[in-house]
This record gives sequence, structure tokens and C-alpha cells, in this order.
Amino acid sequence: MRRRRPERRKILPDPVFKDLSISKFINFLMKGGKKGVAEKIFYNALDIIKQKTKSDGIKIFEKAIENASPSVEVKSRRIGGATYQVPIEVPKHRKFFLASHWLINSATGRSGKPMSERLAAEFISASNNEGGAIKKKEDTHRMAEANKAFAHFRN
Repeated sequence: MRRRRPERRKILPDPVFKDLSISKFINFLMKGGKKGVAEKIFYNALDIIKQKTKSDGIKIFEKAIENASPSVEVKSRRIGGATYQVPIEVPKHRKFFLASHWLINSATGRSGKPMSERLAAEFISASNNEGGAIKKKEDTHRMAEANKAFAHFRN
């Protein structure tokens, strides 16, 4: 076992926009260590957004992340032989993680077309409070609301 927890790696900002959140999203998008492919998909998606909406792709991306970020989630907690779904607040870094993964998964779930087009469509719909990622967020909030009675089981 380790004596102490290893230091977290510093993530460098992305080369085009010099933004940490973009480089984190690209890392989430990356499969099999192919960062170049992930970058191409992301930047193409931003270009497609610019063509379709005539507005800044970064603004749409940030709005999509903000709209898809959950404020509460449920965690399973075992108390006296029974398992309860306990609602807890989501920390800031986990909000970004969950929103990113929901956006990527719902873009992957869309049919046909290249990934960059599907991702662009998902960003646009999420920025308008629509789409799969927003549905997932609402489901999570609904679960937390339904299990509000167990909130006193929090640590």
C-alpha cells in the first residue's frame, strides 16, 4: 500500500483556446489514447456549431456544460441491512465530469453522421435545455427529489 496519495497530474490547457475545461473535455472524449482524433472531433464540432448558429462555439459549449451539470445526485448507502438512495450535493469538479460524460454518451447514442456532427448537435440542444444529457440530468434530479426523505443519512 502507498504511504500517501499520489499527486494529481496537472492538465495543460488546450493548444487552440488555452482553456483547461476544453482540454479536460477532450481528454474525456479521447478513446484508446488517440488525443489527435479527439481534438479533431471537438474542434470540428465547434466549427459546425459556428456554421449552424452563427455564434461562438465556445459560448455554446460552456452553456451546454452549465445546463447539463447536476446540482444533486443519489448515492447508495447501506444502513442496518437496507440500502437507501441518499441525495447528496455534487462537488464542482464532479459536475463537470458528469455533464461531459452525459454529453458524450448522448452524442454517441445519436444515429448516423460523424461524431463531430453528433457532438455539435448535442451541444446545441443542451445549450437550449433539450437533448439526452439534459434528460439524464432531470432524471438524476427526479431521483434525488424522490429520495429526499433519506437526506438525513448523509455523512
